[in-house]
Amino acid sequence: MALAAAVFVTGAANMFGMAALWALYTTLVNVGQRWYEFGWESQLLETGFLAIWAVPAFAWRRFPDGHPTPYVVVLGYRWLIMRIMLGAGLIKIRGDPCWRDLTCMDYFYETAPNPNPASWYAHHMPEWWHRLEVLGNHVVELALPWLTILPWRAGLMANGAAQVLFQGILIATGNLSFLNWLTIVPALWYFDDGAWAWAFSTRARRRVDALNVRYGHAAALPLWRSDDSAEAPRLRKSGVAWCAVHAVLGAVLVWLSVPIVTNLLSPEQRMNTSFGPWRIVNTYGAFGSVTKTRTEVVLEGTASPDPRAPDDQWAEYKFPCKPGNVTRAPCLISPYHYRLDWLMWFAAFQSYQHNPWLLHLAGKLLANDAAAAPLLARNPFDGGPPPQFIRAVHYEYTFAPPGSSAWWTRKRVGIYLEPVNRRSLRQAFDHFGWKL
Repeated sequence: MALAAAVFVTGAANMFGMAALWALYTTLVNVGQRWYEFGWESQLLETGFLAIWAVPAFAWRRFPDGHPTPYVVVLGYRWLIMRIMLGAGLIKIRGDPCWRDLTCMDYFYETAPNPNPASWYAHHMPEWWHRLEVLGNHVVELALPWLTILPWRAGLMANGAAQVLFQGILIATGNLSFLNWLTIVPALWYFDDGAWAWAFSTRARRRVDALNVRYGHAAALPLWRSDDSAEAPRLRKSGVAWCAVHAVLGAVLVWLSVPIVTNLLSPEQRMNTSFGPWRIVNTYGAFGSVTKTRTEVVLEGTASPDPRAPDDQWAEYKFPCKPGNVTRAPCLISPYHYRLDWLMWFAAFQSYQHNPWLLHLAGKLLANDAAAAPLLARNPFDGGPPPQFIRAVHYEYTFAPPGSSAWWTRKRVGIYLEPVNRRSLRQAFDHFGWKL
């Protein structure tokens, strides 16, 4: 945290600092198991890996002498956003028919993992608007990325602007964790210094101008330019060693991209997959299928020793973001990531047998475990004896119609997990090696 804060506050970094951050997060992802199995974890690692090579080896300054951004890093980030968009667009066209008949947005806002307040309003827009949304999605994800390969400054910046706007719309109408914020980062690499001049002080602009005059416009210089070229003072300054390092980096990125391109071309495309243990170059995709009905798993506890007694009282556990009480407004938490709320969304359209971690959570709630408490918005048994039994109830949720005093309506579907206590969970805990 301290290292990340230093980078954020100073607006600078060096290779050792960025490499340390990348290594630490790689460790978290690898040991985090289900908790870190989201697609944007790999995207963050790939973004961080490229950042290692975008900063000086030792100097920790915003505008360091002698280290213009290597062109291979510029291309790496543009290749990253191109793959993200094409992967997302292709998985949609090949997947759910609603992306082809332009009806997916009729359901998307209501069934997305954690809707925000704007999602309710977006859901109630007219059908023709939803059709335009799907068409716009296809343009941004399938057509505009090809501008990346054209040596046309206006086209590159138009693509970058469209990608940033697209992610901004997704941020405004959903709670997709830090995914959309993270996706903006590689899109910013479509813009050159001239495009960013307005955002900096006169002093900073003069400093950048001086560096450009001194070292050349590195972002526009291909690696293969001769060291004797008048356009390439960066190569003369950096030396053959750095040029060799950047060439090797480029070769590694090309080599690791081979299975990615093969996957994109395949009718059996896989999304959010890493083909190597280091997650340096990955394949991406999102919402290849859109659920048409929203179901939620609601956890309940009871103090009764008999969970089937007709007068038994069950109390609901409340989560920070996922829908529960129909009168509670949807949360607004992006870019924060409530991981348990997301896992509960996935569990709702599967069974608990596919999500054995739910049994582990039930066991912790049966003990009023202090480590589980921060994951919840409200534990109805906090401060008192723990519940005797825990169960999970399946509900179908829909956005309430305009004019309603509630945000949601819900209908009970049935029991998702039959009542369990610590004794009945013993076998499952022993099987997975958990402590009860």
